[in-house]
Parts: sequence; C-alpha cells; structure tokens
Amino acid sequence: MSRLTLRRRQVQGSPLGWSDAVHPVLQQIYAARGVLTPEQAEHRLTRLLAPQQLGGMERAVDLLQEAIRDDWSILIAGDYDCDGATGTAVAMRGLRLLGAKHVNYAIPNRFVHGYGLSTAFVESLQPRPQLIVTVDNGVASVAGVAAAQALGIRVIVTDHHLPGEQLPAADAMVNPNLVTIEKCEHGSPLCDRCAQDARLNKAFPSKALAGVGVMFYLLLALRAQLREQGAYVQVSEPDLSQLLDLVALGTVADLVPLDFNNRVLVEAGMKRLRGGRGCAGIVALVEASQRSVATLCPSDLGYAVGPRLNAAGRLEDMRLGVECLLTDDRTQARHYAELLSSINQDRRELQATMVAEAEVMVARAAHTDAVGVALYEPSWHAGVVGLVASKLKERLHRPVIAFAPASEDNIDELRGSGRSISGFHIRDALAVIDTRHPGLIERFGGHAMAAGLSLKTSDYPRFAAAFDLVARELLDEERLQAVLYTDGELPPGAATLELARQLRYAGPWGQAFPEPLFDNHFECASWKVMGERHLRLSLRDPRDGMLHDAVMFNAYEGQPPPTMLRAAYELTINDWQGRETPRLLLRHIEPVNKHLEPGNTGSPA
Repeated sequence: MSRLTLRRRQVQGSPLGWSDAVHPVLQQIYAARGVLTPEQAEHRLTRLLAPQQLGGMERAVDLLQEAIRDDWSILIAGDYDCDGATGTAVAMRGLRLLGAKHVNYAIPNRFVHGYGLSTAFVESLQPRPQLIVTVDNGVASVAGVAAAQALGIRVIVTDHHLPGEQLPAADAMVNPNLVTIEKCEHGSPLCDRCAQDARLNKAFPSKALAGVGVMFYLLLALRAQLREQGAYVQVSEPDLSQLLDLVALGTVADLVPLDFNNRVLVEAGMKRLRGGRGCAGIVALVEASQRSVATLCPSDLGYAVGPRLNAAGRLEDMRLGVECLLTDDRTQARHYAELLSSINQDRRELQATMVAEAEVMVARAAHTDAVGVALYEPSWHAGVVGLVASKLKERLHRPVIAFAPASEDNIDELRGSGRSISGFHIRDALAVIDTRHPGLIERFGGHAMAAGLSLKTSDYPRFAAAFDLVARELLDEERLQAVLYTDGELPPGAATLELARQLRYAGPWGQAFPEPLFDNHFECASWKVMGERHLRLSLRDPRDGMLHDAVMFNAYEGQPPPTMLRAAYELTINDWQGRETPRLLLRHIEPVNKHLEPGNTGSPA
C-alpha cells in the first residue's frame, strides 16, 4: 500500500479587497486556489460564458428549432451514469419548456447495447424518432451515428468526452473538448465544418463542462435564438434556471474540474436546493440519504445523492433514476428514492466483496510491483468494476483498470473501467496501447482520470503487460508518491462554529477546487470506537489546551490512535438534535515523531 505524504498548498498571491466579514483563514484558503479578490468568488449567473462561443452550437440550435417548429419526434439518448441521467432530465424538461411536444428518452443497457449511441442501441429504438439528441455520449459513436442516418434519423451529438481519431458524421456536434481532430466522417481529411468547430472550442475558456452542462448550454442557446426571433413578445420566456439543481448534481457527481464557470452553475443549483426550489426527485434522494436540504453542500451531492442514481445504471436500469428526476409528484419521487437507495445498498455490498477480492489479488502479486495495475476476476460485475478501480487506485496510488465479463452470456469479452492518478492521462495511455498493438483494444474512451474499454478475454494478459509498460514509461517515482495537500495549520482558537459555517458555503468545493483541509499537531485525550470501524476522538491542541471533538470514518483496525499525532482534517459542523457545534473530520493521522517538511510551518497557505 502507498505511504501518504502531507504537503501544504502555496498561496498564489495576496488577498485584496475582502470585507472584514470574510474570515482571514478563508481569505488565505481562497488565495491558495488562485481566488484573490471578492469578484473572483462572485458566482453570478450573468458571468457564465456565452453558449454561442461553443463550436457546432449554431447548427444544433437551427436543427432543434426546426424539429420543434415542425413537431418532429425527438429522442434524448442518455447515458447510464449520474451525469447522463441528469443531462437526460435537463434535456427532457428543457425542450418541453421551449416548445417540443414529442420528446422522449432512452438509456442504453450497458450489458445489452454497450456504451453510448451504439448500432445495437439504434436498432432497438421503436418507434424510430426523427431526431436523436445524445447527452454525455456520442463523440466516439461513428458506427451508431451512421446506423441512425441510414434509417433517416438526424443526429445531434452533445458530449464532453475526448474525441478519438475520427468523428462521427453527426448533423451537429457540441463538445467543448473537440479542439483537435484528424479526420471525420463528413469528409477526409478533416472537413471545414469540423475544423471550424475545433477552432471555436480551442478559444472557449472552459473545457470542464460536464455532459449535463453541455446540454444546459444548448438549451440556453436555443432560447436565445428564439428570443431574437421574437418568440417571447406575447408569451413569457421559459425560466431555464429551474434546471440548475439538476446541472449542479450532474456536474458534481461526474467529478469534472470546478473551474469558475462550473462553480457558477453549481452554486446556482445549490441555492435553488437550499431555498426549497429543487425538483422533487433530488429532494427525495437527499432526504433518503439522511441529509438536510436546508444545509446541503456539494459533497452531499457527490457522496450521497450521486451514488444512489449511479447504482441504478450499474446494477439495474437507469430509467428508474431518470424517472425519479422527471417526476413532480413528491410521493412518487420518494418511492423512486427508496428503490434507488435499496439498489445502492446492494451495490455497496457487492462493491465491498469485489474490493476485498481485489486487495487479495494485489497482495498475492505484490512481488511483481506493477505500476499500471490491471485486475480481472470472472465473477465480478461489469457495472461495479469502476468503483473497484477507484478504491484500489486510492490505496495503491497507481493507475488501476478492473475488468469483468461483458455479461453473463458473453464471457469471451471483457469490459474494463480505469481510474488514474495525477500525471497519468489514462485515456491517452490507452491510445498509446492501441497504436502499438492494433486490434488489442476493441473500443475505448474517457478522460484524463477515468476511462473505459473492451477487449477479448483471451487478450487480457497481453493488455495487462502493455498497460504496465506504458505506466512505467510515463510515471516517475515522484508521481508514484501519494500526496495529500493541506491548507496548513489552523491558528489557535480558530476552529469556531462561525468559521465552519463560512467554509461550508464558501465554495462550491469539489474537483480541482478542493475542500479546505488543515493539519495540526494534537494530543489524543480520549477515544472510542463507533460502530465497528469509526473513531470518535477528543483532541487537545497543545498550543492553548483547547479540546476538539473529532471523528474519523473507517479508521479503526484494532489499534488505538497515536497519543501524540499530526492530523489532516476538515472543519465541519455537527448538527445533533438541532444544536450545531464545530467538529474536526479527520482524513489522515500519523504519529508526530515524523518531522514536518522544510517550510511546512505557519498558518494556512
């Protein structure tokens, strides 16, 4: 297992112009994330990037407007994860608000149709729509788009995944990450249309939109064109802000970087939810997870709500998740939320078994010292291997790809899901393997930190060796050292309820804009076990003698915590029977006989 090193973030400049009401600690935390002035933390919707800056938007809007005007049947082709489910719900609700009368959706079954707009998925559509709009997929669906068009179906692709070598011949494509491409199905070499899209996207300041964000942007652009053409002179303009809670959930759950543009979207969605204006489905899922809507923060979406939706796509049918997000009936929403919670519990139990088996595999194979770790077990479930890869990546600090048979009826093909570490672009690594070993990988796609692929079961040993070799070439020893970055020491007396409240709502915190994390030395005054694995501690600050309530989850392994320790922790709020008190949520502890690194002293930095 990987040893963890604590390092402190460096402030990227001096905070300027902040009100005295903003705690100095929070000002320093912002500065460590490049936010130096109040204006850089003002997440107003008016500061969103213009949708018209995205390549392909004009063609997509024109085609959607024609479809609405002429009453075409429109099918939203979604995806079976939380981003895809929320994006599907945004598309359904948004297009209906903008005048579409015949709009429906379909989600591929991962075990029957595979990923995205596949040929099998297109052929299964009955009745056949006149227009397909993909959400969170389609950039790699060359064959699927061709199959749809052969049936006379027009196709708009909205996606945020990285393109492969060749683009499908979609009627329109909106994807902020389409910035370079060598060829497309419209023509060879690259046609002028796709080249222009790539040029526009290259200038677009944010490439971090999730699939649901891309779909929301398309709706904004469509409404803007309808406005310019006078559609809202005699009728009220549809309020698309009512979709922002869905956008926030999908954005947080998909772990895309929370750059400024995404923080605007997420903060607006969080305000709707906390203000009691969230859709019935999300509210029901929040309540089913024993969270409070009034005090909701992005981590609640990421750790409690998102997994409940994802579980449906992993083990059952994501239509259940989409229906939960589409209903306005709160009783029906609670029913869906209970079903999703039950499926999620099954997923957790299955995941725990698979992770334990994976750890045994790794322990037995420890002498191989693989840098790129590939794991395969014939009994594993293809819908859960991504979670296994994620857990093992965290514990090993190595890129991990876990494989399972594609289905119970197809053991000759494997589905793999990979998770990566900083400095190793896993989708590009798969592209390297595909170039070196043509035909070894049947299909692949994804992001820098996560990717999926398919290959023949008989080819697994060859792939595992190729993946390890590429990882060894691209990762040095420094990258293989697990590092936890903190905001330094919290000053004596600063762990107050006031600061905890400011931190909770100051983000939105998330991927690439991390939750504030402090590290201090403490004396463990007392401790006890909660449940079987959790610790409840009372920690004394040696600088002023103050005692702090602290918890650490899944940390007890039969040994007491160190008497003197260094802890990395979040300052959170414990709400017990309506009484709020500050609490330290420990993320890492180590004995204090380990020395601080040079320069790692002082206040938050």
